[in-house]
Amino acid sequence: MSGKPRIPHLDLAKLRLTHLQARPSKVSADALAMPLRPGESFADFWDGLPDILAARELRSLVSDVVTAHRAGKVVAAGIGGHVIKTGLAPLLIDFMKSGIINAVAGNGSICIHDVELALVGKTSEDVDEALRDGSFGMAGETADFILQTIARDGPTLGLGRALGQALVQRSGADRNVSVLAQGAVLDIPVTVHVAIGTDIVHMHPQADGAALGAATLLDFRRFSDVIAAVTDGGVYLNFGSSVVMPETFLKALSVARNLGYRGRFVTADFDFIRHYRPRTNVVTRPHLDGGKGYMFTGHHELMIPLFFAGVRRELER
Repeated sequence: MSGKPRIPHLDLAKLRLTHLQARPSKVSADALAMPLRPGESFADFWDGLPDILAARELRSLVSDVVTAHRAGKVVAAGIGGHVIKTGLAPLLIDFMKSGIINAVAGNGSICIHDVELALVGKTSEDVDEALRDGSFGMAGETADFILQTIARDGPTLGLGRALGQALVQRSGADRNVSVLAQGAVLDIPVTVHVAIGTDIVHMHPQADGAALGAATLLDFRRFSDVIAAVTDGGVYLNFGSSVVMPETFLKALSVARNLGYRGRFVTADFDFIRHYRPRTNVVTRPHLDGGKGYMFTGHHELMIPLFFAGVRRELER
């Protein structure tokens, strides 16, 4: 049996002290925030953000996006449906029109919200309430428009372009709020990556699995082309998709690298909470041999407009 363990008595008078002036420190006075004064602009607000932690990272990403844009590199955005639901489509469209965002890719839910906003000016039902009586996802107009369009044009045009073109041609549809429609108008790739059974239109009897599969497969191949271009010093931004787009991006990147597109680029993930797949597939794995990944956590309706406004600010310099 071992003896009783010895516990030392520490003599604090013998502590070795350091000199504050010589000690390395992470925060300096010149990095502190500057208060916004009455009458000052967003540029003043942006310039007054503290040069610390996420604010420093956000400025760095903005600089990377501006550098890529000015160099003629591809900047692509992957989005989840929540980005449309939180009212951010006009920001994406503005950057598409300005040539800052050169491609958009989304999961299947973006079609629901994008199409409904364009057709009737509203979207996002109360799932908790509608699920109780089985009325959730049963809007006939939504299903008819999306599924008929995909069955007719999806396999030849791709899912995103088919819906975008149909919205442009639809009398009374508001193309100005639709990312899908603007992709068709501007001839910018807007691809949609569907997982069967995840979207409300899949519940309807007219859903054509063969057409859905062919349309979204064509979009995946177009998205792979986009990611091949991104690897040449471009930027990929993941806005609010925690599963489908990070997985789709990873496969598209593997295709591109297999075919020789192995350059360095920048990625960023914006989400409400931190998820495994965006962190691993978007932020970390692509940069094991170089490049840079960022991760920002917060409400989409606050963080993403701040980022977009920051890009506009830096482009004005």
